[in-house]
Amino acid sequence: MLARLNHTRLLRYAGLFTWGAVGLWLLSVWFDPTILSPDTEGPPALQILRWLVVYLAFGLIYWWISRQLGRPSGALDKVLLLVLTGCAIGVGYFSRTGLGSILLMVVAGLLPWLMPVRWGLALLVGGNVAIIPLFVEALDFPPMVAVLQSVTYMGFSSLVFVTALVARQQAEAREEQRRLNAELRATRALLGESVRVNERTRISRELHDLLGHHLTALSLNLEVAGHLSEGRVKEHVQQAHTLARLLLTDVREAVSQLREGGAIDLSAALLPLAENVPALDIHMDIQAPLTLDDPERAHVLLRCTQEIITNAVRHAGARNLWINAGRRADCIVMSARDDGHGSDNLVAGNGLRGMRERLLAHGGDLKIETRLGAGFCLHLTLPASAAAAAACEGAIA
Repeated sequence: MLARLNHTRLLRYAGLFTWGAVGLWLLSVWFDPTILSPDTEGPPALQILRWLVVYLAFGLIYWWISRQLGRPSGALDKVLLLVLTGCAIGVGYFSRTGLGSILLMVVAGLLPWLMPVRWGLALLVGGNVAIIPLFVEALDFPPMVAVLQSVTYMGFSSLVFVTALVARQQAEAREEQRRLNAELRATRALLGESVRVNERTRISRELHDLLGHHLTALSLNLEVAGHLSEGRVKEHVQQAHTLARLLLTDVREAVSQLREGGAIDLSAALLPLAENVPALDIHMDIQAPLTLDDPERAHVLLRCTQEIITNAVRHAGARNLWINAGRRADCIVMSARDDGHGSDNLVAGNGLRGMRERLLAHGGDLKIETRLGAGFCLHLTLPASAAAAAACEGAIA
């Protein structure tokens, strides 16, 4: 069963288990209010209610904020993380125990996933320092002992923090390795298609230049021999001439078929890019076969698709990505749409600028549509050949 759970789910369930274990103290106080500290202000029912409210708030926020660990976090996640820390401290103050410090360890497991390391460390230290007055007032610890107690809990929280940080770094390394492997497989498929096309072109050229040339010479010589010969010899020469012409016709047809079948199937190169992307569900609708005669143009579309997937994972905060590609007249048209957060003020980064430059260099075009809360939508157009690009430029002129 554990083998089917990834590291983020294990971390989430471990935190929920710890939260539930802390709740056993609340359950015991519910049945026996005399366990409460006599120094606590207010009636026991009010004390338990305050404790219950912050405890349940911690659980709900933790359940919500840990549902998508490993995906890009937004400002709301960081605000909820601060509230989660406040709830952990509140549990400690309202229960007048060290339970808040235990919940701060649970928070420490989230910090590397949702905040930069230095800000996470600052929140970790600040939360544990805020517990010191509790140890002094509620538990009657001397100030020095209270500081040492807080530092001890801080050490446990640091261990959880570092463990989560290592897990996040390993997850990022595995994701980078998966991405590079997918790109390698796609590039290998494209290279294989290019090699196949080049080999067919070479064979067709050899057939045309060598065998076709010799058959043409043979046919001409047989035609001359037919005019110079007589009787039954002439009949055999004419039959040989007819066979030579038929053979020459077959060679020309074979050469034409080799050249016509020498196109690159781009769908075979694009489909591996969508496999095993843990942070994104990619839905590909690629026309099959999607052929291109120019390996360089196929490489441009491959790199653009890689950049689209990378942007959706790292920057868009999307859960789903839809990619459609097909041929329209003499152009390859691709559209990509995600359900990320989008933007009202788009600032093109190096990735988008690089895509546009690649496409423009081959007569293509890139259009971007985005709106805050509506995700990103990209439309790519690339002429299937240099001749098609020249025709498009002439039509525009």
